[in-house]
Amino acid sequence: MAEDRRQQRPSRGGSSAGRGSSSGSGRSGSSSSGRGGASRSSGDARGRGSRDSAPRGGGSSRGGYQGGDKRSGGGKDRAFRGRSEEKARTADQAAYDGPDLPEGVTGAELDRGVRAQLKGLPEKLAARVARHLAAAGMFIDDDPELAYQHALAARARASRIAVVREAAGETAYAAGHYAEALAELRAAKRMNGATDYLPIMADCHRALGNPEQAIKLAKSPSVANFASEAKAEMTLVEAGARRDMGQLDAALRTLELAPLTSKSRSSWVVRLRYAYADTLEEAGRDSDALAWFHRTHAIDSDELTDAAARADLIERRQT
Repeated sequence: MAEDRRQQRPSRGGSSAGRGSSSGSGRSGSSSSGRGGASRSSGDARGRGSRDSAPRGGGSSRGGYQGGDKRSGGGKDRAFRGRSEEKARTADQAAYDGPDLPEGVTGAELDRGVRAQLKGLPEKLAARVARHLAAAGMFIDDDPELAYQHALAARARASRIAVVREAAGETAYAAGHYAEALAELRAAKRMNGATDYLPIMADCHRALGNPEQAIKLAKSPSVANFASEAKAEMTLVEAGARRDMGQLDAALRTLELAPLTSKSRSSWVVRLRYAYADTLEEAGRDSDALAWFHRTHAIDSDELTDAAARADLIERRQT
């Protein structure tokens, strides 16, 4: 599910190479497409809704006469209480309720695999959970905090379902709540054994100031079996962690093991080349950096990076 959004997420370090760039603390994404989480695509959004029972706090919502306590001999202390005396919702209850659900989100937006994971819930509860997941998918790019709140509402109702914890983790990550994202994705991984959360988890460690843990995850044996894009994401995170630790040479070696000269024009190749050029410049190798910024710009038809502008700055310095 994160696969469709990886190119869209901005870098925490300000690099327009996108999230996961080795310059600054870039965010990276895992390749969990198809299992469901908070994807914005129509085949992977979450949604389906109905009523379910939410915990209610506060005074009686019925109002009316409550009657006296005959055993204590008095009815004066048990007076009429109206609806106006209902207590305010607690923070936990408000999180359970979640934000208002968008009109038109019915559940048809969900991937079939996601719907299958919700079948173990009572029908009305599953419908409500699915609608919140769909809303999370709708908002994750434009309003990640709102998406996260929808995912939390789903989690409050179905915390033992992996796809729900996955959605909570990915939306937390998109909203910049890295500790929460790491906890949610760890929970999802325990439930379903998936390893494609590892790049996001590694980047969360990096964002939390633990680059050593990011590198440890990058060395996981399962990374060897990742698809090309997911491998690139992990490479970007590992190179960024090396840079965080001041290990520029190690960062360059990490990137040089990636397919920088691939003939593909996919976004992950663009981002690898950009990260390599950026690291070369930081290492003081301006001529090499200039060449790689030009190589990045040559395949960056969608203008995911500012490679052309970076090349121009280096050229001005050299004249």
